[in-house]
Amino acid sequence: MIGVVIPAHNEGERIGASLASVLRAAAHPGLAGEPVEVLVVLDSCSDATAAVAERHGVARIAIEARNVGLARATGAGLFVDAGARWLAFTDADTEVSPDWLVRQLAENADAVCGSVGVDDWSAHGTDGHLLQEHFSRAYVDADGHRHVHGANLGVSADAYRRAGGFEPLACDEDVMLVRALQASGARIAWSAQPRVTTSARTDARARGGFGDALLAMVGNLAGAVNAREGSRTPPAMQESPGQA
Repeated sequence: MIGVVIPAHNEGERIGASLASVLRAAAHPGLAGEPVEVLVVLDSCSDATAAVAERHGVARIAIEARNVGLARATGAGLFVDAGARWLAFTDADTEVSPDWLVRQLAENADAVCGSVGVDDWSAHGTDGHLLQEHFSRAYVDADGHRHVHGANLGVSADAYRRAGGFEPLACDEDVMLVRALQASGARIAWSAQPRVTTSARTDARARGGFGDALLAMVGNLAGAVNAREGSRTPPAMQESPGQA
């Protein structure tokens, strides 16, 4: 059995598309009929997230932690106890490809760290096209990358258990898990084959995560533009959403 964990805090507007994509991936013929269970971990939700998850017929569990690390760990622990062999993680604002799970398993690794793509940059208004151009230059979306994203992560239950699981962190819980996996000797595939598309949201749920990294990039881009307009040499761009 494969378990898919999706942490969610007030994601009623976005989670429907995410769940539809995960359910398509769960029905892929390449899985040869292996059962796939999907669990939404409702973390301090006060909107329609639970109702949307119910309409999609997926399992739900509610916690009051406002902590993405604890949310992921809660879901992962339930699946490990239920006998899942593989754990897959994505986010409520992310859509996965139909062969997402098939591609993770095809890596034949203890863990798979996937990359992310963004289709819609309009949330950043007039800065959107600049951010899109910079992201396409700075972000490595190819096999062998070293990005870690909770929105595109898979790990065998055995490797997860050996590594000690997710820490109850409000940010970088995915990065810390991958470090623990490396320390435990796990075979990690840094792959761009399992595809996901995530949002370029400005209302980031996890402080310090991907959304905040994009906002920091916008700030740096604005500084570079101001420097050019002031006839100064713009500083090199340092910010890249490579982790979290």
